[in-house]
Amino acid sequence: MIKKILIANRGEIALRIIRACKSLGIKTLSIYSKADINSLHVKYADESICIGNASSSESYLNIANIMSAAIIGQVDAIHPGYGFLSENHYFAEQCKVCNIKFIGPSYKTIREMGDKIKAIKIAKDVGCPVIPGSNNSINSYSEACKVANKINYPIMLKSTMGGGGKGIRMVFSEKELLKEYNLSKQEAEKSFGNSEIYIEKYIEEPRHIEFQILADEYGNLIHLFERDCSVQRNHQKLIEFSPSPYINEDLRKKMGDFCIKIAEKCKYYNVGTIEFLVDKFKNFYFIEMNPRIQVEHGVTEEAIGIDLVQQQILIAKGEKLFYNQKDIKINNYAIQCRINAENCYNNFSPSPGKINLYYSPGGPGVRIDSHLYSGYTVPPYYDSLISKIITKGKDRKEAIKKMEIALNEYIIEGIETTIPLYKKIIKDKEFILGTNITTEYIKKYIINSF
Repeated sequence: MIKKILIANRGEIALRIIRACKSLGIKTLSIYSKADINSLHVKYADESICIGNASSSESYLNIANIMSAAIIGQVDAIHPGYGFLSENHYFAEQCKVCNIKFIGPSYKTIREMGDKIKAIKIAKDVGCPVIPGSNNSINSYSEACKVANKINYPIMLKSTMGGGGKGIRMVFSEKELLKEYNLSKQEAEKSFGNSEIYIEKYIEEPRHIEFQILADEYGNLIHLFERDCSVQRNHQKLIEFSPSPYINEDLRKKMGDFCIKIAEKCKYYNVGTIEFLVDKFKNFYFIEMNPRIQVEHGVTEEAIGIDLVQQQILIAKGEKLFYNQKDIKINNYAIQCRINAENCYNNFSPSPGKINLYYSPGGPGVRIDSHLYSGYTVPPYYDSLISKIITKGKDRKEAIKKMEIALNEYIIEGIETTIPLYKKIIKDKEFILGTNITTEYIKKYIINSF
């Protein structure tokens, strides 16, 4: 029985979890840093506890403080959201030790799928195509040279524990390799506390396609089709949409079937995402699995019509999955824009500060996930994501039109945001068509305007 949940996160995802809990009649305990005392997730939760100073290492990444808050608050479960400790297997294990339900997969699965090398091996074991590269982490520069020369440039250096674009370096020649090798290891150590990296062949101008999966603890497992996450800058997703105009029914079925096989192989339960790259010949390659809720989960919710956060909690409560694969249909076309506190006209530099005026757009088919309000101060200590606009329509054209209206209505004064970037993208003929959108789209068509 779950009667009370601690939310081990902040900002919009913390609010999203609070709303899901309220819909299920479950009490909530929010944690917050001293910098977040005026955040809405603190105000809207039933209870709240300050767990440390502004720095993430002293608050949202402080496992000892979070577990102490959970015990003091007498919670039954912890929801980690995304980012922070959501993919930390030690944190999930500590929840189990303390007899507190971790709302996510088992700590063993998180450990296994969090290691990109192990995840790739699992994909290979079920016959899923993977990108050529090193079979293990790279232990020296000389080893990196050997692998790179074997698979041929260009290559990608990636953190074995990575996510969110951290630790990724593209290398086009051996001349560049030493510098990028060292930088990739340094960034991996800084971001994940683990400097191990591996090498993949760089797939030029691919589509980034991910499948949402949903599974209970009794072996019932389905996928909820794909999201296209190809609109990126520096490996960071900016716009996501579902369904992908690039994926046909045959390819969708093949990729979906492999997702089920991979999830079954690692005994996965709760929500998760399996990510692929798809090249210009429609060849697809597994790249990683994310054992948590995604920033872009709302796109699938609006396209399919299933509350994923609510499902996470129900699965953690021990309930069986209500849906079968044949029940899942794409009912709408959905698009999401991530609004970041960044200055588009100054190399996307961070733009924290006080919001002097805030007005949120609305109307049928428009959803805003945000923790902003007039007078709120965006702190400089955390990720720059401050809001998400999700629009849906009967087709891509209608969803895009609603997004254009919503972007024009959205008022956030006092700080700079990425809204001007999205206003430009949403009118671009290549974006409207959708079929030519690759991970190089921003660089090729848009970024020179800023």
